[in-house]
Amino acid sequence: MQSPLVFEQHESNARSYCRQFPVVFKQAKGSSLTDSEGKLYIDFLSGAGALNYGHNNSAIKDEVVNYLESDGILMGLDLYSQAKMEFIDSFVEHILTPRLLKYRMQFTSPTGTSVVESAIKLARKYTQRENIICFTNAFHGMTGMSLNLTGNEHHRQSGVYSQVTRLPFEGYAGDSFDSIKYFRKLLTDPSSGVDMPAAIILETVQGEGGLNVASIEWLKALRELTQELNILLIVDDIQAGCGRTGEFFSFERADIKPDMVCLSKSLGGIGLPMALLLIEPKVDVWKPAEDNGTFRGNNLAFVAAKAMIEHYWSTTEFALKIKEKANIISDELHQLAEQYTNKVIQVKGLGLMQGIEMSDASMAQFLVEDCFKQGLILERCGPEDETVKLMPALTIPNEELQQGIDILKQAFHNLESNMQSQSLSIKQAV
Repeated sequence: MQSPLVFEQHESNARSYCRQFPVVFKQAKGSSLTDSEGKLYIDFLSGAGALNYGHNNSAIKDEVVNYLESDGILMGLDLYSQAKMEFIDSFVEHILTPRLLKYRMQFTSPTGTSVVESAIKLARKYTQRENIICFTNAFHGMTGMSLNLTGNEHHRQSGVYSQVTRLPFEGYAGDSFDSIKYFRKLLTDPSSGVDMPAAIILETVQGEGGLNVASIEWLKALRELTQELNILLIVDDIQAGCGRTGEFFSFERADIKPDMVCLSKSLGGIGLPMALLLIEPKVDVWKPAEDNGTFRGNNLAFVAAKAMIEHYWSTTEFALKIKEKANIISDELHQLAEQYTNKVIQVKGLGLMQGIEMSDASMAQFLVEDCFKQGLILERCGPEDETVKLMPALTIPNEELQQGIDILKQAFHNLESNMQSQSLSIKQAV
């Protein structure tokens, strides 16, 4: 195992993923990472959802290299550019129009947290209301307002935040709890203490919160409630979007149309920073330069995003391949759940963001560490990091996908053996 002391000596304590995977990575291609000693790892992390199309995807990278060699404009604020124009045309033709969506596009500062900040700011301006409703176990970013919307107290730390009401996500209070009925009561009762909100923001699949999936029925009912009460609905599709759940948008399965959609992460094609706020035209009440950012014009990301869209989303074929891989993962995880019923609570997630909730967070930690030793990188999520999370690239070959799953299966076997050994040692000691 390498000991990258230079990072430990000079990089901030805020570093995170490198603590779980303490090697120096040197190269990456497709669904594989190689460290500086030549060891190969299968990547089921995918840049926390920023690499849906794999590392150094040739179909995208070639377009980026050609653009660089042509001296295409790289930094352009929000000036009109050929790259931006071509991205917009492609996004409209292949993403919005086939889905009967007519959003305006705002290019915000190029991070997920930035686009959430812009969405909330616009919702408050449009409605002239302050309150924002978010949900338990949500994750929306690590700055100001987006941090306030995030559920995990480890991330939120302490401080004074603007007005937010946190309500239970579907299933949080038990399957029998009618959360929509509860929301309606809170929002229509003048004595509830909950101010009428400017917007409700949610992830349809809570990526960091434990792979909690909102049902189609719940999403439809929530959309109906927001329309009835003139509340804006914002879908944070930063991690669950760009194909991760099976369709380009995670809300497509429910046939709803949010008032705003937040996109980032894999929108940049091969990990290039880019964020996009999709806005219902009537809500687009910004004045010029009222919301801006120096790097809202990442032209290289526009090139990569256009290549990604045209290569993968110009037909329905790619979505079918995602669903095929999702079925493979689901079948394998359910088999593991049946085999290890004393350790697994449930299989969770949707599409190519699925996982297994363990009965104890230490078991999930063991699995992640053991997989890493075997050459598989994956992470944990959930309130206590109790869920092992699989997020392979959408483009991963089925054979490589199965190799990664086989490593996880071996890790489960090793967990079982380890726990039996510990139990035997305790009995012998007694």
